[in-house]
Order: sequence, then C-alpha cells, then structure tokens
Amino acid sequence: MITIISGTNRKNSEAAQFADHYASLLRNKSSEEVRLLKLEDLPHDWFHTAMYEEESQSNSIATIQDEYILPAERFVFIVPEYNGSFPGVLKLFIDACSIRNYKGNFDRKKAALVGIASGRAGNLRGLDHLTGILIHLGAIIYPEKVHIASIPNLKDNAGKIADSKTLQVIERQADGFLGF
Repeated sequence: MITIISGTNRKNSEAAQFADHYASLLRNKSSEEVRLLKLEDLPHDWFHTAMYEEESQSNSIATIQDEYILPAERFVFIVPEYNGSFPGVLKLFIDACSIRNYKGNFDRKKAALVGIASGRAGNLRGLDHLTGILIHLGAIIYPEKVHIASIPNLKDNAGKIADSKTLQVIERQADGFLGF
C-alpha cells in the first residue's frame, strides 16, 4: 500500500491539489492500493499535554495510524513551504504516531518527497528537514525529490495544474518511485 500525505492542515490547499493529482497518477499506473491522507481532515482531539504517552494517545490518531501509516509500505509526502521549512502539523502528526509502534510506522519503508512553494526554491530546505527526520525514523528516501516552485504560475484559469513540464516531472518521479 502507498499512502500519500498532503502535509498541511490548511483547507483547500495547494498541497491537497497536488496530492489528489499524485494519487490519481499512481492509481492509473499501479494495481497497488493508494490511500490519500489529507492532514486538513485530522480531528483536533489528539493535541494535548499527554499526547506523548502511549496510553493517552487519542483514538482518532490511533485509527488514522492503523489505517494509513502502519500498513503502508511506501509514502509520498506532498509538502508546502511554511516559513522556510515544512508545516508544523506534519511534524506534530509524525510525533503523535511515534509514541505507538515506533518501528512499525516508517522503519524500512520507502518515501518520495514533493516540495511545493509559491517562491523560487520549491521548498528545498523543508524537504531537507523532513528527509533528516524520516531517515532518523528509519525510512528509505527515494533520491529523486521534486521541487515545484512558483505554483501560481503553473495553473490554468480553472486553477488546475496545467504546466506540462511540471506534470512530466511529477510523472517521472512517480514512475521511478513505483520501481524503487
């Protein structure tokens, strides 16, 4: 199973749009199950002072972990740039999952990373930060990271991703990741 994670809790985000595109692409290219986890859909009952104790983990996070994280063999992270890095909610989510079945979450599982940004670098630093965290957790990072910059310029009048070079880069990464 492949889990695609849209790495922000912002409603109607650019990350969600790219994650939807990536999920559709993988579903068309593979018979492997593809699940999409949008952090904007996370409930808010899991962020509390006792969240780092296994017996205090909220049922909602445990359910999400059991459905999207533990059974996944591969992950695709679609990560917007927030303040020169990646969104805090993504780090908080990873932390919340790490208190239960630490090794089962990301250890020896493969991950592809896509950075998106309105600016020029396509979240270069944010993907570097996330790479360090995932490697610490034991994940195997697909070496061809995708950095998508100037995302407002890549869309058509309807707001859909329309830039052919961007779509080709995403497809190339997806093809390589499926063979990884």
